Amino acid sequence: MFKKVLIANRGEIAVRIIRTCQKLNIRTVAIYSEADVDSLHVKHADEAFLIGKPPVAESYLKVDTILEVAKQADVDAIHPGYGLLSENARFARACVEAGIAFIGPSPEVIERMGSKIAARTAMQTAGVPVIPGSDVALADEEEAVHLAHKFGYPVMLKASAGGGGIGMQLVRNDEEMRKAFAGNQKRATSFFGDGTMFLEKAVENPRHIEVQIAADHHGHVVHLWERDCSIQRRHQKVVEEAPSPFVDEALREKIGQLAVKAAKAIDYRNLGTVECLVDGEKNIYFLEMNTRLQVEHPVTEEITGIDLVEWQLLIAAGEQLPYAQHEIPLQGHAIEVRIYAEDPVTFFPSPGMIKRFTLPEGEGIRHEYAISEGYKVTPFYDPMVAKLIVSADTRGEAIQRLDRALKQYEIEGIKTNIPMLKQVINHPVFQAGEATTAFVTNHLKVKTGRNP
Repeated sequence: MFKKVLIANRGEIAVRIIRTCQKLNIRTVAIYSEADVDSLHVKHADEAFLIGKPPVAESYLKVDTILEVAKQADVDAIHPGYGLLSENARFARACVEAGIAFIGPSPEVIERMGSKIAARTAMQTAGVPVIPGSDVALADEEEAVHLAHKFGYPVMLKASAGGGGIGMQLVRNDEEMRKAFAGNQKRATSFFGDGTMFLEKAVENPRHIEVQIAADHHGHVVHLWERDCSIQRRHQKVVEEAPSPFVDEALREKIGQLAVKAAKAIDYRNLGTVECLVDGEKNIYFLEMNTRLQVEHPVTEEITGIDLVEWQLLIAAGEQLPYAQHEIPLQGHAIEVRIYAEDPVTFFPSPGMIKRFTLPEGEGIRHEYAISEGYKVTPFYDPMVAKLIVSADTRGEAIQRLDRALKQYEIEGIKTNIPMLKQVINHPVFQAGEATTAFVTNHLKVKTGRNP
């Protein structure tokens, strides 16, 4: 096992990784920007290094600087967390070339799955169903219009690189396509350095179901059941739960086997997530594969009792998976909500000083955060400041527990999305387990805002 790990990330996920490392007696090294000097991940790590100014391009994305710190601190491995450099093949390759273990899949797999077009091709070759669409980059808006007629409107116009809904838009006619193409291409180029666009037939009102997989270096691949991530705002997940209330035993077995098949097809190693859309007839369509730990991983931990960060470390260290497929538990129900520093009406970011931060306590309540009273939320980073996870024997009990916890959750000094979360979990459609990806648009009395 590793002796010292550098965490190439910030905030709550860095704190989360530190917690598991401490459990395994692994020393930790944190990196931080000038804006994060008071973050809990800096205080909890064994060592911490200032690496630059607040903008991520001048700190958390500086590959050469991070590797210099890793060498100076004499670490065995680097954990990228999620976001930032976690799916950056250049960074993964640089770690390997420096003789430092990268806690994640190989650079080649990251590169391949980082392109949605390449991922579609790989899955089709493996016999994993994909949404009908273009398998090569669109040359221009006229080609996009032509193919949209071939598949039939509505279609989803998508950026091949990146994620988070950036460069993605539902298009219903030629006029919308011509308006959307240039803007989406420009946005994708700005965020990902790659304006490659493609399109898929729109699957309207689907469930967004994803499967957690794990694969070691000894040929073993397992799945750890599914998560339902259908509650989204502009393709950004807001509420996640496991298991899915929509998935029955037959579908659970089928989607789990497809996820394992997808991982084996690309010779995957470490943890990953196979994301799918499932329509009302329970047809499964591969959407993408995330080659990292997910924000919503705690709900899987709660229903399995498995520490997923520990599994990442074990696999990266060359050890075998602790469980075979038939040994992985599935017990109870868990729900996670993301607490964002944002205006609950416009959804614009709400930076400011945390004046009061009081968390509910009790059975089945879990928190992930890296803020405290006196901490300043800045506009430089993703506005998610914390996660609230609840677990119980049944879904109904979990919803009741979550409702009580949200009523007791107190953050003063900034605006948050907690009012929206209360609306979600108390809505009869959500409580009945019938929410699709159109839930926020169709059922909530809030504006959907726009991506900041």
